[in-house]
Formats: sequence, structure tokens, C-alpha cells
Amino acid sequence: MDFFDYSNKLNPKVGRLLVSEPYLPDPNFERTIILICEHNEEGTVGFVLNKPSLTKLGELISPLQQLENTVCMGGPVQQDTLHYIHRCAGIDGAVEISERIFWGGEFNQVVEKLETKQLENEDIKFFLGYSGWLPGQLEEEIKVNSWIVSDFLSEELIFETSEEEMWKMTLKKMGGRFSMYSNYPVDPSMN
Repeated sequence: MDFFDYSNKLNPKVGRLLVSEPYLPDPNFERTIILICEHNEEGTVGFVLNKPSLTKLGELISPLQQLENTVCMGGPVQQDTLHYIHRCAGIDGAVEISERIFWGGEFNQVVEKLETKQLENEDIKFFLGYSGWLPGQLEEEIKVNSWIVSDFLSEELIFETSEEEMWKMTLKKMGGRFSMYSNYPVDPSMN
């Protein structure tokens, strides 16, 4: 079992996860897991990993009509943009977020690799929009306990865990008080 000392809060950085506190009041981020893909002096960019939309990829991109991949809601910013996280090292311009986890890259190569089955549907996740914070904004939200920062990023979590289980699974894996959070009811009045 993985163990990490969470007595000191982790700072946000590329490759870490933001786990929403159980009762985060913003409905855009209720029980979400966000992968941080950019964090620098200009701000932070990440993608909500566990909020599927009703849209299929083939409905958005005509060359990929045959694909049934569900597109996730990456966040409330620029929801008219398409982004992707994948585990394919051979895509030009892709940014390695963590070992074997990449962000973006040349879209035509992605399409070609999907069409020729060099990239399987389960090895890529698409997002409409993104989650973004201005410089210092995310750190302030962490100080007021809106987010828990986690190092428990894995391919299994992103590509093999159902969206419904992702938030709970991440908290359980973190152990201690966080595993108790995973059992909090969505509506505390129903407890």
C-alpha cells in the first residue's frame, strides 16, 4: 500500500491532483478530481477527470464519427475548446505530465493514431474546457480548505477508473482522515 505523510499540505504542481473537499460549494467542482497540467507564475491549468458530459467525441469531430468516447467537462473555462490527456509517447508537441501521461500534442497525429488503432480509445481522455486559476488564486483556495493536493496520480486512475469511483478511490488511497471523507454523503441531511 502506498503511504505518504500528509501532515504537511502539498503544494500544487504539474502532475499532482486536486481533490475537492466533500462539501465544496461550487457545483462545477463538487466531488471532482483535477489533474494539474500547468502551474507557473501565470497561473494554473487543469482538467476535471471525473465529470462526463452527454457528448460523444464523434458528435464533435466528423472524422471520428465512429468513436463513442464520452467527452468530459474539463472545467468552466472556455467550454468551446477541446483538450486531451493520453498515454501515447509518440505524439509531437505532447507535454509529459507524469510518467506515461501526456497532455495535448499534434491533433492530426491523434486522429491518425485513433483511426489506425495505434492509440486505443481507452488510452485517451477528451475534455471540453478547462479549469483555470490566476496566480495565487489556487493557493488561496487550498488555504481555505477547498482543495486537497494529492500525489496519487496513476495511469490506472485516469484511464481505467470509472468517473463515478474516482473521487472516492483517490481519497481512500490517501488513507487516514481522507479515507473517512470518501464516505461522506452527497447530501448530509440524508445521513
